[in-house]
Amino acid sequence: MADPAVRFADVRLSLGRGAARAHVLNGVSLEIAQGESVGLVGPSGSGKSTFLMALAGLERIDSGEIHVAGRRIDRLGEDALARFRGAHVGVVFQAFHLIPTMTALENVAAPLELAGRRDAFERAARELEAVGLQHRSAHYPAQLSGGEQQRVALARALAPRPKLLLADEPTGNLDGKTGAAAIELIFALGRERGTTLVLVTHDLDLAARCGRIIRFDSGRVVEERVAAPA
Repeated sequence: MADPAVRFADVRLSLGRGAARAHVLNGVSLEIAQGESVGLVGPSGSGKSTFLMALAGLERIDSGEIHVAGRRIDRLGEDALARFRGAHVGVVFQAFHLIPTMTALENVAAPLELAGRRDAFERAARELEAVGLQHRSAHYPAQLSGGEQQRVALARALAPRPKLLLADEPTGNLDGKTGAAAIELIFALGRERGTTLVLVTHDLDLAARCGRIIRFDSGRVVEERVAAPA
């Protein structure tokens, strides 16, 4: 049997200090299979976005274990973790986080250059073509619509061909039609490449497009159920 793409074992994480310290993850244990799509749902403050950030190695946990692609990442130092994330994990946020002084092509090529890829710009051009933006490659973020910026962000996340794609409310800053188009791309490219998808959303209909729905509340997993595949 193949190793899971993700394994959390009794993960606990607190934020803040002193009287303001809040326990955000309270003993989360779960596994996500390779190639699976999972929708994370729950009320605001339930821990689902913090779970995603811990999975990406962007929040340090207090205790427990996090395994991604067969490697325990909670023990990695910052440099090793950054290298691992750059090679294996793509992240798409609600805010696009594009670098305003870089063109679309340069934004997509940036993580590839950091990883030492000599073909960074060639691969970046192919990724922009995959999201239908090859004709906008020389444009800066301010010259792009919200939907186009999200597609550039998706191309950047997928450019290193990660095993795991994390999406945190990826349509939150988009109108309905534009958001639907972005979601179609996320699911289509994920299926095509066999990428494991973990999607945080408040939209239950969107979560139902994933293979499994995991509900968080008060920092715990309170429900897991199979959903209709996308």
